[in-house]
Amino acid sequence: MLREAEAQTPDRVRREYADSYREMRAAGYTAVGEFHYLGLDEARAAAEAAEEAGVELVLLLAAYGRGGLPRMRQESVAGYLRQVEELRDAGVRVGLAPHSVRACPRDWLEEIGRYRDEHALPLHVHADEQPREIEECLVEHGCRPIELLDRAGCLGSRTTVVHATHADGAELDLLEESGATVCACPTTEADLADGFLPAARLEHRGIPLCIGSDSNVRIDPFEELRELEGIGRRQTGRRGVFGTERLLRYGTVEGARSIGVDAWPDVEIALEHPSLRGVSEEHLPDALVAGCGADVVRAG
Repeated sequence: MLREAEAQTPDRVRREYADSYREMRAAGYTAVGEFHYLGLDEARAAAEAAEEAGVELVLLLAAYGRGGLPRMRQESVAGYLRQVEELRDAGVRVGLAPHSVRACPRDWLEEIGRYRDEHALPLHVHADEQPREIEECLVEHGCRPIELLDRAGCLGSRTTVVHATHADGAELDLLEESGATVCACPTTEADLADGFLPAARLEHRGIPLCIGSDSNVRIDPFEELRELEGIGRRQTGRRGVFGTERLLRYGTVEGARSIGVDAWPDVEIALEHPSLRGVSEEHLPDALVAGCGADVVRAG
């Protein structure tokens, strides 16, 4: 992955991101929060690619104080925020993205949290994705990742915690109290053997959820939503943990809210698709979530 990232150029990003965004658009993703690691010129190229592909884009510029590749890192948190300002001045819709508690020291998290509050921007951050990350956070800070985000002022209603796979009860309580959202990426989390979301515990607390395609193992929003429900069913031993209406909100309204988007293009469903043969209009939402893939989205 890092070798591939190192090989990126603005021209390559402009070309290949447009292809990926078109593929996502055809699968039903019409708004994208792009967690961007590759640098300022490449960020501008990503914005151009999204415009070409017809998707609503929010550029979540990643903050890296340490780790990763040199091209991913900024020399200071002030330098990072200057990059954010440059994109905003250029008319790019942006969000803040301290990569993780591993990549950002506490003072970076505190400054980015303050900037979020001052400018009312969305903030996305990876947390509790892997056990090792939690162990390292406990050693360095004496608390778990979501607890650190809370202490640093990064939680709140504009914050989305990506993954939260290994969040414990106290951390889930913090998410509930702060109004933060969780972005789950079930097909990626399965592919990386990272574990699975504590879905039933989030549902019990009413914590907002949205979905991410993340590594694009599968570009299929219906599969991501179906996996959320499947995880919840396995955890509780009952059906209908979330229900169709809530799952579709996670894939639309909640996802848009997490990146600060008020409007996004609709998708059209190919009602003649074999997966929908014999399905009445009233049962169409249930059929989409329970048994369809992205190929039911009509290309356009």
